[in-house]
Amino acid sequence: MAEYTQTKFDSKSFNPVAFGAYVDRIPTTKRNELIKSRALKGNQQIREAFSSQTGTAYATIPMTGRIGGTPQNYDGETDFVPESTTTFERGVVVIGRMKSWTEKDFSTDITGGVNFMDNVAAQVAEYWDGVDQDTLLSILKGIYSMTGTANLKFVNGHTLDITAEAGDDSDGNPKNHAGVTTLNTAIQQASGDNKSAFTIAIMHSTVATNLENLRLLAYLKYTDAQGVQRDLGIATWNGRAVLIDDSMPIEEVEAAGEVPAYTKYTTYVLGDGAFDYENIGAKVSYEMDRDPKVNGGQDTLYVRQRKAFAPFGISYTRNTQVKLSPTSAELETGANWTLVHNGESTKQYIDHKAIPIARIISRG
Repeated sequence: MAEYTQTKFDSKSFNPVAFGAYVDRIPTTKRNELIKSRALKGNQQIREAFSSQTGTAYATIPMTGRIGGTPQNYDGETDFVPESTTTFERGVVVIGRMKSWTEKDFSTDITGGVNFMDNVAAQVAEYWDGVDQDTLLSILKGIYSMTGTANLKFVNGHTLDITAEAGDDSDGNPKNHAGVTTLNTAIQQASGDNKSAFTIAIMHSTVATNLENLRLLAYLKYTDAQGVQRDLGIATWNGRAVLIDDSMPIEEVEAAGEVPAYTKYTTYVLGDGAFDYENIGAKVSYEMDRDPKVNGGQDTLYVRQRKAFAPFGISYTRNTQVKLSPTSAELETGANWTLVHNGESTKQYIDHKAIPIARIISRG
């Protein structure tokens, strides 16, 4: 059995491995819903690349292309002309983040007598849940900022912007608001007959409220032990799970002439395997330090994480990255992203319709 280094946490024994296990077991709604939707998917290639000594911060992962081509005529006279698949190159980066918290008389003032492990672990898990979602939003902003002919096929094809639509639909809903056909139109435009791959939509509460008012959101229900049916609080839109989160991007548009000011809301729609996700880990993820002389005694919790979030079919290039871990601003820079290609002088790009990521921009 491995031996654990014991430190002190306000006169309590602190085991960093046990603490990490507590954190991992705490329910984290946002990430859990993404995982249950299968939008986040593990990738053994990525895990193996970053567990080696040669790929600790950035790695190029091969992606094999699909077979295709026009079949030849089988007439007894024509010779076979074989074709080969294309191997694409996909850059993946590990994103490192760290945080520390110092408290005076931590156990009494903060946990209030509650078991400190459960209380602190719950707060840490929720904190990193928000950090991870912010990372995903930064990546999404970055890939939708890509330029270049091939990249713009994805950016434009996977964006449904209805903010300029005028008038109302047959139900009296403004056409520039999300409505009956919006989701289906967006995912069909993005992926054609592969639209069934999309499994989750993440939207601002304003958009969700509009859909609720139109009775387009259906809430999952369960029956309790007394036989009473209750809402689970998890909605679906056209059969896709819905996460409601006000951290989704919004843009305030100023009035122009006769057009009054309005707000643009971005809803992201993700599909199976939209992101490969691996928790790469740090040498020491959690540790405590007690300083008895400052403020009459205080404890500091240090937390580190290294994770890979890699959008399917899109490569991270590091074109403007300065240090080994990218900042949020660098993740949001379009020049750091490109569609996966074969790396040759005459580039062959992945079919953008295979990427299960789309966005809807609406006024509500």
